[in-house]
Amino acid sequence: MKSKFKIKGLDCANCASQLERAIQKIDGIESANISFMTEKMELEYDETRREEIIKNIKKVIKKEEPDVTIEEV
Repeated sequence: MKSKFKIKGLDCANCASQLERAIQKIDGIESANISFMTEKMELEYDETRREEIIKNIKKVIKKEEPDVTIEEV
């Protein structure tokens, strides 16, 4: 399943890249792409585990970039 999210509070392109790599390591994520310029994140993941995956993404974001928030578009 593919989903798009608005991602707010990223400070730099390097931060976006680090966050993208951390999210790609989450079990169930097939691909993750974060654009610093457009403040968007596109995910491809196992839809049967959606709630668990979104919860894990929020944990990773809180750990890596505490000031960043996401909302589904």
